[in-house]
Amino acid sequence: MLAGCSDGNKAREQVVAPWGVVNDTVDGDAMFDLDQIVAGGEMIMATLSGPESYYDYRGRHLGLNFLLCQKFADKIGVGLRVEVCHDTTEMVRKLLAGEADVAAYWLTPADVRMGNDTVGMLSFCGPKLGGKGARWVVAAGNASLRKALDEWFRPSMVGQARREEAFLLSSRSIRRHVYAPMQDRKKGIISRYDGLFAKHSQKIRWDWRLLAAQCYQESTFDPNAKSWAGACGLMQIMPATASHLGLPLGEIFVPEANIEAATRYLGELERKFGDIADRGERINFMLASYNGGYHHIRDAMRLAAKHGKDSRVWSEVSRYVLLLSKPEYYRDPVVKYGYMRGSETVDYVARIRQRWQQYRGVKGLRGNASVLTPRKAGHRKRKFRLEPGE
Repeated sequence: MLAGCSDGNKAREQVVAPWGVVNDTVDGDAMFDLDQIVAGGEMIMATLSGPESYYDYRGRHLGLNFLLCQKFADKIGVGLRVEVCHDTTEMVRKLLAGEADVAAYWLTPADVRMGNDTVGMLSFCGPKLGGKGARWVVAAGNASLRKALDEWFRPSMVGQARREEAFLLSSRSIRRHVYAPMQDRKKGIISRYDGLFAKHSQKIRWDWRLLAAQCYQESTFDPNAKSWAGACGLMQIMPATASHLGLPLGEIFVPEANIEAATRYLGELERKFGDIADRGERINFMLASYNGGYHHIRDAMRLAAKHGKDSRVWSEVSRYVLLLSKPEYYRDPVVKYGYMRGSETVDYVARIRQRWQQYRGVKGLRGNASVLTPRKAGHRKRKFRLEPGE
């Protein structure tokens, strides 16, 4: 079906799949598929949601197969578009319909059998997973793409991509100075930004010390902090979020502009969770969404409701945030946004809550808050022992 046509005058060749199955014959000069991808400037990758394939992490895309496919797209000089499928059958159908160029997911011939002729319409190529024989798949007619993937791939790339992802998910990928969580306890000073926390937290009716606790979790009070994903400044605002909020990128590292934009974003999240009547609970969901993404948290709420739990209580929903790392949950029909690293988000909320409790003993702003307005001169950095797990 996808093997191409011939007018009888062109030379023809047989294409043999790597597992030894002979595909339908294709035109010998029908090597146009890779050229078309390059000319169009985009390659379409079909895959499933999951830690080994593809997932969203704080607005950026990760997953072993995605990272490998992105490297190949970079090599041929095109953009990469991801089509997330519900199952392997949908992936194969997209390939056969020409709606995807490659199924970037570990597949074996048994995974793609939809009928007697399905395997013959496909070619396995590119990355291999250990000794299982699982590989990526393209339509049999895309011979030049298959050849390019086979020539490009080296087994060492799998380990390299895993190490890159592990680095990106670690604290080592964040460029920041680590400041003490309390600048001067005796004087009631948490940080030199306390005046800004007090000023802007009023707009969302938050305790300024809660905003300070979140800021420390995001950047350890470093106004120049930047993550590999592009999150910037004290409150680690992503460039796309800054654009949405009208914060110029030239001001994203300015402390007051960054804090002000973050409080506006928190206000937006609060309105989105207007169905949660208890404000203390609502704050938990706001913090979780700030870290893990609003849509993932809504997925967890739907799972909680499906399993008979209260979807407006964080202690109930957080369990399903954690379970969104398991296939039987992130592939549940009620889940719309797939896999998430839930442990990080649950820990994020807990740490901010814990630090907020520590900060609530600070009474410094009962006096003249203006003395806590950031000074132009930088304050001295000092080393301190991190708490376990920080």
